[in-house]
Parts: sequence; C-alpha cells; structure tokens
Amino acid sequence: MEQLYVFLDDYRAAPEGYVLVTTIDECKKLLKEHDIRHLSLDHDLVSKERNGMMLVNMMVNEHLYADRITVHSANAVGGKNMYNSLRQAKTDHKMPLATEVSLRPLPLHSYPQHMLRHYAVSE
Repeated sequence: MEQLYVFLDDYRAAPEGYVLVTTIDECKKLLKEHDIRHLSLDHDLVSKERNGMMLVNMMVNEHLYADRITVHSANAVGGKNMYNSLRQAKTDHKMPLATEVSLRPLPLHSYPQHMLRHYAVSE
C-alpha cells in the first residue's frame, strides 16, 4: 500500500511531497483509506468547531493514526492541547506506542529550511 504524507491546513502551503487537506473530513477520509506515513496537523481551520482538536479526538476514539504525527499549529494553546491529547492516548494505550508524536509550530508565511528537514519525504 502506498504511504501518504498528509498536511492539514487551510492557510499554509503543504511541504513538497505532501497531500494538502483543508478540512478534518478530508483528513479523516485519508486516515481511513490509506496508510499515512506522516500526518501534520493545524489547530485553527475555517470552522472554529471543526478544528484540529476535534480531529484529534476523532482519531483517538476511532483508532485512526499515522506512523508520525506532528502538530504544526501556531496557536500555542490549541496546538499544545492537541499534542497533549495525542501523548495521553499513547500513555493510555489507545494509540500505538511506536507512533511518533511531536509539537513543531510553523510560521504562517514561510518555512525556514531547517524546519523543512522534519518534512522530508522518504522514497
């Protein structure tokens, strides 16, 4: 099965090699139908209610995961809440322990080269 690299954001451009999704529904569909190597999540989306935190809750409840999950939100509170929920899911054994979870906020307008190394797509 082809592994996908998915970037959930309604403002930023996706790094090279990533599939850009702008809603949690698009993201959830990919999680259900594909093997996701790396999933990078934003908190603030167009819908204030259907945001990244709602997706994280759905992922935990429905056991939908990627090999690596990065929270890239610039919203300090929302991003930290998403990260903490994912870490707690690992602690509670609701998520595979092998899943890597990281919090790496990205700027809104441009990505410094050193930040893009985290998004390198392996062939």
